Amino acid sequence: MKAVSKKKRIPAGARIRVLVVDDSVVIRRLITHALQEDPGIEVIGSACDGSAALAQIASLRPDLITLDVEMPGLNGIEVLQHLRQNRTDLRVILFSTLTDRGAATTMEGLWLGADDYVTKASNVGALDRSIQSLREELVPKIKQFFEFESQVPGPAVSKARANVEPIVPALLRPRPTSVPAYPKIVVIGVSTGGPTALETIISVFPADFHLPVLIVQHMPACFTRLLAERLQTVTKLTVEEATEGAAVERGKVFIAPGNYHMQLQSSGTQTTIHLDQGPPQNACRPAADVLFRSAANIYGPSVLCVVMTGMGADGLKGAELLKAGGATVIVQDEASSVVWGMAGGVVRAGLADAVLPLNGIVPEIVKRVEQRSVPRVSKEEVA
Repeated sequence: MKAVSKKKRIPAGARIRVLVVDDSVVIRRLITHALQEDPGIEVIGSACDGSAALAQIASLRPDLITLDVEMPGLNGIEVLQHLRQNRTDLRVILFSTLTDRGAATTMEGLWLGADDYVTKASNVGALDRSIQSLREELVPKIKQFFEFESQVPGPAVSKARANVEPIVPALLRPRPTSVPAYPKIVVIGVSTGGPTALETIISVFPADFHLPVLIVQHMPACFTRLLAERLQTVTKLTVEEATEGAAVERGKVFIAPGNYHMQLQSSGTQTTIHLDQGPPQNACRPAADVLFRSAANIYGPSVLCVVMTGMGADGLKGAELLKAGGATVIVQDEASSVVWGMAGGVVRAGLADAVLPLNGIVPEIVKRVEQRSVPRVSKEEVA
């Protein structure tokens, strides 16, 4: 069952109430220390196992829990299943080890409706470094689900914004009347809420869809392989974790591997995939901006770009470059997004050609492909 997608409003003067659930006393203390200095967050309690967690949730009514996925007795997945049957409003961030087993369990939790996850750091070093590292990752992930009411009443528009052009929904802005180029490739950027969103859209692509689809989902190594394997079970298209030099062919879906940027490059008459470990962009590797820029360089206006649910602004600059070159940009709407950060930024920048609910994205892609009165492309023409 999918968790609630709307941000919860935190009243002025109040804080986000967090319950920490982990069978390790060291991890519980580490998380508590990492969060307690943030003025917007209050750790209201902790639990050492699943049964204690459910009891604490019932009595303390937290806004969010951090949930260890591997615990003796009632484990994290079982706790999550119970919560999604009874408390769809409670935000859940999973804590996982960066191992194949931990990744598999975490992915299962995401399919069941967990909102996000954090991997447990190993060999980080001194305690203060461990706390700082955890704080930098966990605090933004907690706050992405909440909206703080203003502490001080004031006018709706401040002096600083008085002369700023108001944001106009992208769909209301005038659009060029020229017919877009025939689409040759679909590129997708997604983050928080992505696994279940991707499963939804990949499952409805027609079996004979004849464009390649390249996806950047913000995930670490080994997680992306499991994501590709999961998506393969819901589609007749071929889904792969991208590899260096792979040929970009019609009917194939490529997932950028964790810790690698995925780019497109020309190789004779063929387009291939290049992976690299260049610096993170927008604090991400892989980054959607990297993929979008390379798609703009090779395919120009023949790109269908999709920006979906996720925290942050990754994909915004790439979408801007694609749009400037005549490409089409489709955006997931706020109501169906777990977090409307990436997609919302593209809409606010006026770059969206269509803003659609999750279940409307693939029909829009198919419609735009079928509207072009050009014969289907061959593998060579896709390149």
